[in-house]
Amino acid sequence: MKAVRQIAFVLALPVILVVVWWFASAGSENFFWPPLSKIVAAFPETWNADRLTGDVLPSLGRLVVGYLLALVAGVLAGTAIGLSRSLRAFCEPVLEFFRAIPPPVLIPIIALFTGYTGATPKIVTIALGCLWPVLLNTVEGVRGLDEVLLDTARSYRFRRHTRLVRVVIYGASPQIATGARQALSIGVILMVISELFGANQGLGASIVQFQRSFAIPEMWTGIIVLGLIGVVLSALFRVIEYRAMAWYRGLRRAERGS
Repeated sequence: MKAVRQIAFVLALPVILVVVWWFASAGSENFFWPPLSKIVAAFPETWNADRLTGDVLPSLGRLVVGYLLALVAGVLAGTAIGLSRSLRAFCEPVLEFFRAIPPPVLIPIIALFTGYTGATPKIVTIALGCLWPVLLNTVEGVRGLDEVLLDTARSYRFRRHTRLVRVVIYGASPQIATGARQALSIGVILMVISELFGANQGLGASIVQFQRSFAIPEMWTGIIVLGLIGVVLSALFRVIEYRAMAWYRGLRRAERGS
């Protein structure tokens, strides 16, 4: 019964918004804001199996590759920078410089080196955009570790690998998870933006093609599909985070109990 109430609570606002949209647009004669019923009717023909496999899956594949590259690179580089004061002082101006540059601005520059076509420029764009939240949050997480904990690990002569994984990475994992969550939302945005330049395949390219051909209901279906993908990815991330951070929640409960 509790699970049913939780599901109903989560779905309440989306259902209300859909109902409001349905009735508010029911009599719309605006070409760019068609009735929701017309948009729903366009779904089966627009997003058939061929378009899902030809546009949606390639976009998701590029997103996954770029996101994982950024996650691995961000954690490794952030850990190294966070553990070394001299390296942090050396890299901080450059990190602040590149963090201030919006990733979409770099797309033409990336294209000069990788070309406009193919998966490589899109993966590089996603990876660069997702890198900074992971990297900077990892640096802050490692910097915030208790020095006593690190000294204790050294005193007990933990192996370097064990100390790095069990003390440093685990201790910084709440911050790393925060950066990874931020990077995921940025990655979804860049997945679409990267397909606006020289791409004829992908979810973002399909939405632009619908817009340019004035297929407005089909364009709206693409926007809705993009939103649903974001919801599903966020839910998957929460499941993974819930399992990976179980030890942290148990630690917090123990601290509150004491």
